[in-house]
Amino acid sequence: MSLADLFRGRSQLLIYHFMFGPEYTAGCPSCSAIADGFDGSVVHLANHGVTLCAVSRAPLAKLQAYKQRMGWSFPWASSTDSDFNYDFHVAHTKEEWQSGAVEYNFRAMDVRPSETGEEIPFLNKIASSVGTDWPTYRQEGPGMSAFVLEDGVVYHTYSAYERGLDSLWGMYQWLDRAPLGRNETGFWWRRHDEYDSQ
Repeated sequence: MSLADLFRGRSQLLIYHFMFGPEYTAGCPSCSAIADGFDGSVVHLANHGVTLCAVSRAPLAKLQAYKQRMGWSFPWASSTDSDFNYDFHVAHTKEEWQSGAVEYNFRAMDVRPSETGEEIPFLNKIASSVGTDWPTYRQEGPGMSAFVLEDGVVYHTYSAYERGLDSLWGMYQWLDRAPLGRNETGFWWRRHDEYDSQ
C-alpha cells in the first residue's frame, strides 16, 4: 500500500510508529501498552474522517501474528523494505546508532548506554522482552505522525516523540488522576497477557 492508501478513503491519517523491528520476537512492551487503547478509538475516529494506523518495520506476517496474540483489530502496516520509518526518524541504522548521532525527537542525540553502565540491567530487561539486545532494540523509536490528504496530495502536518506520546498512553492518563499519581519505579508495566491474574 502507498501512504495515500492508508487513509482508507478518509481525509486524515494518524500513524503510531510502533517499535517492532524485523529482529524482534514481540512488540515493544511500552508501545503495546499504548496500543491497548487504540481499538476503542478507531471507530470513533473513522466516523470523524480520521484513520488511525500503526506502522512497524517487522514483516507483515509477524505483525499480524502479534496483533492476533494481543486481540487487537486496528489497522497495522509493515514498512519493511521502505524508508518510511527512517524518514520520520523512528528507525535508525546500526551505523547511526554506533556513531552516537541519532536524529530523534527533533534533535541529535546519543541513545547508547553511558560508560558507567549503571542503566544496563534495566535496558537489557527491556530489550530481552522483545527477544533482542539493547543496540538492536534501540534502532527503533516510538512516535506518531499526522497527515492530511488534499486533492490527491499527502501532507505531513505533525509528529511527536518520547514524552510527547504520554497523552496517547491511556493508563497514564488514569494514573495521573489517581491519589498517588504515577508512583512508579522502573519498568513496572507488562504486555496485557503477561500479568499474573488479578
